[in-house]
Amino acid sequence: MKYGYWLPVFGGWLRNVADEQMSPTWDYVKNLAIKSEDWGYDVSLIAELNLNDIKGVQGHSLDAWSTAAALAAVTKRIELMVAVRPTFHNPALLAKQAANIDHISNGRITLNVVSSWWKDEAEKYGVHFEQHDDRYARTAEWLTVLDNVWKRDGYNFDGKYYKVKDNVLQPKPVSAPRPFIYAGGESDTAKDLISSTCDGYVMHGDSVEVIARRINDMKERRARKNLPPMKFGVAAYSIIRNSEQEVKKELQRITNVQEGSAGYHNYQQWISGTQLEQRVSLEDYSVSNRGLRTGLTGTPGKVQDTIGEFERIGVDFFLLQCSPQLEEMERFSEAIIQPSFADAVTI
Repeated sequence: MKYGYWLPVFGGWLRNVADEQMSPTWDYVKNLAIKSEDWGYDVSLIAELNLNDIKGVQGHSLDAWSTAAALAAVTKRIELMVAVRPTFHNPALLAKQAANIDHISNGRITLNVVSSWWKDEAEKYGVHFEQHDDRYARTAEWLTVLDNVWKRDGYNFDGKYYKVKDNVLQPKPVSAPRPFIYAGGESDTAKDLISSTCDGYVMHGDSVEVIARRINDMKERRARKNLPPMKFGVAAYSIIRNSEQEVKKELQRITNVQEGSAGYHNYQQWISGTQLEQRVSLEDYSVSNRGLRTGLTGTPGKVQDTIGEFERIGVDFFLLQCSPQLEEMERFSEAIIQPSFADAVTI
């Protein structure tokens, strides 16, 4: 099992705690990324939103791509999974930027393709906002252009959304044949596109049973298209404590989001702008990405058992959120990652 984490570009993940002691600054995320390599983490997911989804639109948020480039220069091992939204980026230009970061990082850049859901953000930044299926039609073209300009020069494309004529992109990425591409989505449209064009599927948090069904569905879609196996990742919010009483106390602290709070309006927009398999409660939304559903909360032994269940159904990695992140990621490493690594070495 590999362990990744969401870089706290929004200053935290809780919609009911104003100051989580993890400021959205370059100094904080640089320190966290460097330490995370020592703690044994494998992936850092850098979310892309120009407004702060968690703390409210007036809050600070870091730009994903310039942050990724800077982290590429100060880290040595960790995979930098950068979220990218096709409606905000010309695919050939984004391919050029990503190839450059791939060289800076020596092949550690990957993409997490996200179809935009936030109408207010698009309008505030002058970007055309499209409905769900239209966004995925655009994404299909976007991925086609991206894949081809990375792989060869002289590429031409004439589609509904994008046109490229005799493209030249040099230097090509270090990663061969191109950087790894992840995506997530729960609609049938999304899953069909992802299973056809991407290398990995990342999911919101949920139970072992639900995640198993999603993995099996994607495996069947890939098999029908004679494509190689995918990698599967799951979002999770982690709480490691010495007793269940301490865990319960922490859960109560982080889930009491009230109507009218800074993040509540964004919650309503997110629900209306996505197509989800299951209803999402305000409690689910309180910690972002339905991370509590995954169940990585409890004593170290309990969490290790839960991780084992996910590993048995085919999950390859987790993308963790926690608060305050520096302290909680170190705690998770000491309780889960380092003992697992020691056991693997012994075996």
